[in-house]
Amino acid sequence: MKDKNLRLDTRVTHSGRAPAEHFGMVNTPVYRASTILFPNLAALEAKEGAKLRYGRRGTPTTHALEDAICALEGSERTLVAPSGVSAISVVLMSYAEPGAHFLVTDSSYGPTRKFCEFTLRKFGIETTYYDPAIGAGIESLIRPETKLIWMESPGSQTFEVQDVAAITETARRHGIATAIDNTWSGGYFCQPIAQGADISLQAGTKYISGHSDVMLGTIACSAAVYDRLRETYLRFGICVSSDDAYLALRGLRTLGVRMNHHHASGIEVANWLLEQPEVLRVMHPALPQDPGHRMWKKYFTGASGLFGFVMKPVDHDALARMFDGFSLFGMGSSWGGFESLIVPSNPSVYRTATEWNPGGQTVRLHVGLEDPADLISELRMGFDRLRA
Repeated sequence: MKDKNLRLDTRVTHSGRAPAEHFGMVNTPVYRASTILFPNLAALEAKEGAKLRYGRRGTPTTHALEDAICALEGSERTLVAPSGVSAISVVLMSYAEPGAHFLVTDSSYGPTRKFCEFTLRKFGIETTYYDPAIGAGIESLIRPETKLIWMESPGSQTFEVQDVAAITETARRHGIATAIDNTWSGGYFCQPIAQGADISLQAGTKYISGHSDVMLGTIACSAAVYDRLRETYLRFGICVSSDDAYLALRGLRTLGVRMNHHHASGIEVANWLLEQPEVLRVMHPALPQDPGHRMWKKYFTGASGLFGFVMKPVDHDALARMFDGFSLFGMGSSWGGFESLIVPSNPSVYRTATEWNPGGQTVRLHVGLEDPADLISELRMGFDRLRA
């Protein structure tokens, strides 16, 4: 779907589909393949230029997903990976070279930080973590050997919103590439490439899939950086199964409906939490009182269902009473599915440039597609158990 004049919901509905090429089938079928045959020697010898040449390099199903993500993120090219962490690793390794220096937000996803600390460090790459609120001040941290600036907005545990345009403009003046983890918005409520980023990646496991049954990573990028990313991608043998690509495409068709529901329900639950005596603070950038609200209004058109809150200090037994009685809120890793989740968290273990000392227990919520009144009722009963 190349017509950028079409609105986002229309592009997401129709991109990555070509019924006339698949016997009129509405959805691109699942093409499972390793070997792809060529009709003659000339075609075999020309296979370097062929779109289909070997299953690891893509099938019509995975190419359809790449086209759909381009339409979603407003990018020129896309690569798809078998997980969000895989996508992160491809991007970071694409800019890794001996003596290189990376700038990474202090609010970044834990595995991003661990890859920098445990993998990149072995190759002599140094990482400096910066305050997510730094904005154009990031210029003071840039060195001649700085190759990449990594953003995540909002942070997936503490939800600070970054000034993406200020950071990317500064990076461009210094010839430095920029990448952003855009998973929170699902690519639906924010398009960082239009805001100046070179690379916008997501854990497609979350909102793109939307059903908690697919592992997926997406790397949307400008044409200028695609070849560099593609080279790393191919050397590591990265590929996605066509079955998972098909499920991601199916999930993508309802992205707009789901994201708008997550937005409305999340805000309703967040506003209720603000009024509870056990709650010190709600971390949701769409709330006017949130420190990141001004930046959120600048860069986002909506909010996902993921946010956090801080409870007054509570002992572990009381926390267990509260959490163990939930039935609608599950406890588990990930988010972005149709179901609601709740987990206690400790962001302080991932901080070095900034301090996380909120004065109580941090909790992360994902508000799913249930009726928010039922979720609020369950949270109310949880607080009752906490006080018991």
